[in-house]
Amino acid sequence: CSLTPLRGRVGVTFIRYQPDRRVDAGGRIVLDPEGAPFTAADRGAGLLLIDSNWRRAPKLAARVDGPLRRRRLPKLRTAYPRMSRDDSDPDGGLASIEALYIASLLVGTPDIGLLDAYRWRDEFLSLNAEFLATVIADNP
Repeated sequence: CSLTPLRGRVGVTFIRYQPDRRVDAGGRIVLDPEGAPFTAADRGAGLLLIDSNWRRAPKLAARVDGPLRRRRLPKLRTAYPRMSRDDSDPDGGLASIEALYIASLLVGTPDIGLLDAYRWRDEFLSLNAEFLATVIADNP
């Protein structure tokens, strides 16, 4: 998993799925390909990232309590060598670490360190350089 290197990092909490566990994440932004675009009103919001394949994501999301702000990321290019056995991935999906980094930019808490251990970091940043330059310029 592209998020594994973040285990133990300050500000990042991993919660392992258990069928009887509920997670209170009200008020946070959850990434959803069917969500609304990010807006300036999302600045400073906490993030909830459900790391799963697309088929299992609804089951995991059903274990989350509290109102969530569903937001979609802009179309970007992944550097991760994706493979889907059943073509269930949305077009243009990102690796979890890529999505977390982009979401952190869009809520105004950018942390390039999130990508430090990501093998395809430089390629991802290069593929999306124009978008990143625009977002960084708009959010000094």
